[in-house]
Amino acid sequence: MRVLFWGTPEFATPALRALLGEGHEVVGVVTQPDAPGARHRNTLVPPPVKNVAEEEGIPVLQPERPRGDEFLASLRELAPEISVVAAYGHLLSDAVIAVPPNGTINIHASLLPRWRGAAPIQAALLAGDQESGVTIMRVERKLDAGPMLLHLATPIVEDETYGELQLRLAELGALAIVESLALMDIGEVHEEPQDEAKTTYAPKISREMAHVDWSTSAAHVSRVLRAFDPKPGAYTSKDGAEVKLFGVRVVRGRRGSPGQVLEIDESGMLVACGEDAVRIGYVFPAGRRRLAALDWRQGRGVAIGDILGSQGRN
Repeated sequence: MRVLFWGTPEFATPALRALLGEGHEVVGVVTQPDAPGARHRNTLVPPPVKNVAEEEGIPVLQPERPRGDEFLASLRELAPEISVVAAYGHLLSDAVIAVPPNGTINIHASLLPRWRGAAPIQAALLAGDQESGVTIMRVERKLDAGPMLLHLATPIVEDETYGELQLRLAELGALAIVESLALMDIGEVHEEPQDEAKTTYAPKISREMAHVDWSTSAAHVSRVLRAFDPKPGAYTSKDGAEVKLFGVRVVRGRRGSPGQVLEIDESGMLVACGEDAVRIGYVFPAGRRRLAALDWRQGRGVAIGDILGSQGRN
């Protein structure tokens, strides 16, 4: 098919490469504008999807907002048969959705109708879900509510982080979109309405969500750390300064005051929770580099017996 691809982050690149690998003609890519880099704010960095498109010689469109007569005309000139969306970053208007004769479909990183919304991978980890996956769905104006073409499920591995699960779901999404277009091509795709009674929503990530509350169970603390690893990083505080935490494992049967540092050795820093404890491998104190927990202790940044954060919000 002649495909118009919409996507921005690294999550979308396996799907774009898979479409090209299967022989689909990607007639254009719509992605977000270049953005300031994390380290050098004066340098604009292109989205990962743009890099792939330019490597393949595919025309790239980068509107501030995907709307307007001029933008619609540019889409129609490309004459796509279908649009494929993968983490583009903007809701599409009815006029944009309807440009290709076969409409617009989306790669969503959850098993819809569970976890519609902005951050489905993090939501699944925070909730302690045992399974995740991808859904290929038809795009409608209502958020992630269109009929479903295909589900592919995968178990969430114990101690899996957001970054690790995102990589697996990106590859699964690439498989799913290729299979969906193949089924469409032979007229074997069957669209299934979503069960509204089973709908849950994944809100946009806020800073408050990444704050560690040590009064909760170790299992809950572990979910928070894994859901925000590697970005933006779950955080606590030490002597009023923020510290981000990575590399967590639950240790059952250990007790102490919530937030109390019980041990620090080569295996990490053991911190008491409201129930059980967690062992944390790496820390990122404000104004410093990321380092092993033992290096933090040896640099006198923390000591056994210290209390991290508080039992409520900072």
